[in-house]
Amino acid sequence: MRKVLLAVLLLLLAGTLVGQQAMNNDSVIKLIQTGLSEELIVSMINASPGNYNTSVDGIVALTGAGASEKVLVAIITKTGGGGSAAASPASNVAQTASGSLPPGVDTVGVYYKDQNGAWQEVNTEVVNFKTGGTLKNMASGGVIKKDVNGKLKGTQSRLSLRIPAEFLFYLPEGQSPGEYQLIHMRPNRNEREFRSMTGGVFNTSTGADRDMVDYTPMKFAPRVYTISLDRSVNAGEYGFLPPIDTNSRGNIASSGKMYTFTLIP
Repeated sequence: MRKVLLAVLLLLLAGTLVGQQAMNNDSVIKLIQTGLSEELIVSMINASPGNYNTSVDGIVALTGAGASEKVLVAIITKTGGGGSAAASPASNVAQTASGSLPPGVDTVGVYYKDQNGAWQEVNTEVVNFKTGGTLKNMASGGVIKKDVNGKLKGTQSRLSLRIPAEFLFYLPEGQSPGEYQLIHMRPNRNEREFRSMTGGVFNTSTGADRDMVDYTPMKFAPRVYTISLDRSVNAGEYGFLPPIDTNSRGNIASSGKMYTFTLIP
C-alpha cells in the first residue's frame, strides 16, 4: 500500500513540477525529507526539467541533506545534458563530474578554500622517517615495523588557515581518501615530529594513534572528495600524509611528501 501511495505521489509531483518549474537542489532536498525512496527521486530527476547547483558547495549541501550517490549522479548527469542516469555510460558521468570542478582544481593533489571561496593548492614538504633509532630519508628506504616516526624541518607550515577549514582531495586513480592520514604534529626545537602507522596496519599499542586525527570525507565526484575541519579540531600544526607504499621486503618506497598547514582559532 505504501508503495502505491508513493507512486501516486510521484506522478502528481512530477506533473506539477513539469507544468510549473524545473526541479533544483531545494526540490530534491524536500523529496528526501518527505521520505521518498532513492529510486523514486532518481526517476523524478530523470523525468523532470532541472536547474541544479553542481558546485562543490551544492553537492556538499545535498550530501548533508541525505542525498545518496545515485541521486548525486542523476543530478550531475542531468546537468550535463546526459538524460537518464541509468542509461548514461560511467565514462560520461565521470567526464560530467570532472567538468563541474571549480576553477583552480585541475591536477591531482590537496586543495584548501581561501577567504574568497576559491580553491588553492596545498604545498607539500619533504618528510624524513626514523626507524630503529636511525633517521632515514623516504627515498633511501628502511625496514618498517609497526609505526613510523616522521620529522619535517621547521616548527611551522607556511600555510595558515583559520578554523573551520575546508579541503578538497583530487586523488590519483586507484586511491581512496581513507588512505590519507590527517596528522597532528608536535613542534620540537627546529622541527615538527609525529608518529604514524604504515603498511595499512594500525597498532594502538605502539602509540601511533596519538598523532592521528579522524576526519570524514564527502564524495563530490569520481576521485574527488571534500573535507571540513571544524572547531572540534584543536589549533596547531597538521598535515595530510599520502599512502606510504612499501615493497615486498617492507622497505619505504614513497616520495615522502606531506600536505602541511597550520590551524589557528
